[in-house]
Amino acid sequence: MDVFTTKAGRVRGRRAARDGAVVSVRGLPYAAPPFGAFRFREPQPPDPWDGVRDCSAFGPVAPQSAELPGAPVWSPGDEDILTLNIWTPAAGPGDLPVLVWIHGGAYVFGSSAQPDFDGTALAGRGLVVVTLNSRLGFEGFGHVPDADDSAAFPDNRGLLDQVAALEWVRDNIAAFGGSPDRVTLAGQSSGATSVACLAVADRARGLFRRAVLHSAVNAFATQEQAARTTAEVAAEAGVPATRAGLLAAPPEALVAATDRVCARYAQDPAAGQRHYDPAIYGPVADGVLLTTDPLEALAAGAGGAVELLVCHTTEEYWLLDAVGSSAQITTEEQLALFAADFGLPASLVEGHRERLPDAPVLDVYLSLHSGLLFAEYSSRLAEVHARAGGRAFLARFDRRRDRAGRRVRAWHCADIPFAFGNLHEESVHFLVGGRPGEADEELSRRMTGAWAEFAAHGDPGWEPLDGSAGSGAAVRVWRTAAEGPAGDASGAQDGFRDLWRTAGLPLLAP
Repeated sequence: MDVFTTKAGRVRGRRAARDGAVVSVRGLPYAAPPFGAFRFREPQPPDPWDGVRDCSAFGPVAPQSAELPGAPVWSPGDEDILTLNIWTPAAGPGDLPVLVWIHGGAYVFGSSAQPDFDGTALAGRGLVVVTLNSRLGFEGFGHVPDADDSAAFPDNRGLLDQVAALEWVRDNIAAFGGSPDRVTLAGQSSGATSVACLAVADRARGLFRRAVLHSAVNAFATQEQAARTTAEVAAEAGVPATRAGLLAAPPEALVAATDRVCARYAQDPAAGQRHYDPAIYGPVADGVLLTTDPLEALAAGAGGAVELLVCHTTEEYWLLDAVGSSAQITTEEQLALFAADFGLPASLVEGHRERLPDAPVLDVYLSLHSGLLFAEYSSRLAEVHARAGGRAFLARFDRRRDRAGRRVRAWHCADIPFAFGNLHEESVHFLVGGRPGEADEELSRRMTGAWAEFAAHGDPGWEPLDGSAGSGAAVRVWRTAAEGPAGDASGAQDGFRDLWRTAGLPLLAP
């Protein structure tokens, strides 16, 4: 019987179905349900329990409207949402490296129960893998105004939940064979930006020593911007934009109001930046947990003790187009308005057009938006960290597939099933283009190995960035063997880096 003792009580896991050598423990609370008296407040410790708690199933997901393949959905009344899951080698020695995963989802959807994030394969590589749920949407990132004591109703509650989970790992992971001194924090998309925020936050200092960031998103709000979002969501929910008004609105009302605000932006070409990617929540410069964007903070030397492994895909934004969540920019007039809305110089647009001479306007837009929102921001996180004296590794995912008349690009999220070793999960086949072949399996083995070696030893298998030179030959490109050598740094998006360096990168607000 696989029973483990935590500070709150004993828990029972189960042997992973894929591999009896790995034990999974799911739905383990790391904090109290953040509702009732704890709503909009810092996470609180979980209540202890007697006996052995069965942890064979994932806990409820955070309030959201998304219905994701293979994952549970949220229902009003699901409140015990601050839980985590652990995969650990059943017969492994103690003091193992630990990898803690934060999922993506534009800060409004997703969960640790998604099949892509099963930790069995990585645990088979000698890691203790932890995945977690934290507050999303307004519950996690909405600004609560006019509080008598702003510290009582802090911004960035979703990030504070993640800090609480890391503190739980520090205090309990030894019971599962992991070392609290060998923690790597990893995430993708909004999860990667969360990792970047915690890497520079004093509140999280010492809770992890390495960080993996895949496709970090360029989004960071001032308190004034967050307050305007609160006013919009409250008006849509039909409540005053006050502490009392927001507390009176049930979570489902704020979820629905958020969806309507986002839909309104998506339908209005004159709405400015939010028309193209209507994500309205993100980390806030609250002056307490965060004072500035992680890119600026890393450039100033914050988080210098944390080693970074950063990756992005070479065709990020094509996924957003494929799933219908991106604006359809198909004319030169629309492309010019997009550039004006983001303050992009004409030279940047022309440079992309010249390097995509036969591409339709939509592809020029998608390439520009890939760099603006994900690729350039991610690359710069690694580069400024290296220039400030930190240790940083950079990679790009450039694997594609053409099958049955459908082209699957190296788009947002496609790299994660490879890194987790979960290519056979049916729910990821849309992302990766169907069932994997042997070349895909080999690429996945290389990527899971790189994560495992980085978490264990700080060396993913290639050279770190030279702080004086930025990027170049030190960039690992992930491809199948048929697509070219893994060490070649000539991935598609790499061809646009010089354009961005000349143009500059505007920092975006959600």
